[in-house]
Amino acid sequence: MDYATEFSMDRRPRKRPKLAWELPQTHSKAHSGIYCGQEFASATTSYGTLRVLPDHTGFSIKGLAEKGSPQWRDDDKDGHYVFALGENLTSRYKILNKIGEGTFGQVLECWDRETREMVAIKVVRSVKKYREAAMLEVDVLQLLGKYDRNGSRCVQIRNWFDYRNHICIVFEMLGPSLYDFLRKNSYRPFPVDLVRELGRQLLESVAFVHDMRLIHTDLKPENILFISPEYVKVPDYKVMFRSPKEGVSYKRLPKSSAIKVIDFGSTSYEHQDHNYIVSTRHYRAPEVILGLGWNFPCDIWSIGCILVELCSGEALFQTHENLEHLAMMERVLGPIPQHMLKRADHAAEKYVRRGRLNWPEGAVSRESIKAVLKLSRLPVCNIF
Repeated sequence: MDYATEFSMDRRPRKRPKLAWELPQTHSKAHSGIYCGQEFASATTSYGTLRVLPDHTGFSIKGLAEKGSPQWRDDDKDGHYVFALGENLTSRYKILNKIGEGTFGQVLECWDRETREMVAIKVVRSVKKYREAAMLEVDVLQLLGKYDRNGSRCVQIRNWFDYRNHICIVFEMLGPSLYDFLRKNSYRPFPVDLVRELGRQLLESVAFVHDMRLIHTDLKPENILFISPEYVKVPDYKVMFRSPKEGVSYKRLPKSSAIKVIDFGSTSYEHQDHNYIVSTRHYRAPEVILGLGWNFPCDIWSIGCILVELCSGEALFQTHENLEHLAMMERVLGPIPQHMLKRADHAAEKYVRRGRLNWPEGAVSRESIKAVLKLSRLPVCNIF
């Protein structure tokens, strides 16, 4: 589908209006027909939003000293830090909001009294394996920060500390994730011009990470954040053209296309063992599923899946089963090469029969076969 012409669907003159990320950033008022706003809600995987607020030292909690620590509380049953809004995380940071939660722990929006700015603090669960993973992430972030002096590619670490058996990593505050933006737009796709610009930045960011001999291993829309929370609302002429009775329909576009990659908790060094499962399911490369070992290309595969999702509004491979996933790849991209299938490890051998993918014979259900058949071949040559 051609998303570049979506702004002319109302049969007005075909001169393309400026897209949101092309608008001058100094304008404080909305353009005619465009409504400005800021993205203050965030998904569970987002660091939250940039807010300029006054100092919060006047905010007090009954029984809590202005800059003192709260009384000791036990963690919850899963090792998550238990807190109340307005409390301190050390004397330096005041907790204002919880903006994220995951298997690793929680992300808190905090006021930094020393630098007088909002920050996002990742508070890791008090579980040994997560504490160890957090310290590896600190090492990676410090390495990236050392060479990314302009801070233009990856999220910047501000500080880290160990507080009541929780590793706490302090980050700059960023805007919503690509996934969050899609969700707020009811999963309507981004304009192709914007996808092209996001893809360029994402490839540059990952190239920088790879130059450091690091593999991210968990690239997905949730782990790519806009730097700014600001957005504009523009008429969605495609929806209006299809359903004129519904009246004026609007969609959000970011004011700035600048993005950063986050979440380096699963990052691997090139020289480490690469035989375990990595990547979130929808963005997992075939060599990972087949147990062939993986390297830098697994990140590039994830980027391809992300870009298709941004253009279509939905994940390309919507599945939770390995054989179905591989069959979807063949349906969209062409046959998986025999040299890959022949090298499948012991756990993946059941997906291969007589030198080819065991599909549809090995399908778990008719619904699985239908899910594969409804996919269309991408208009590209066989990439394998």
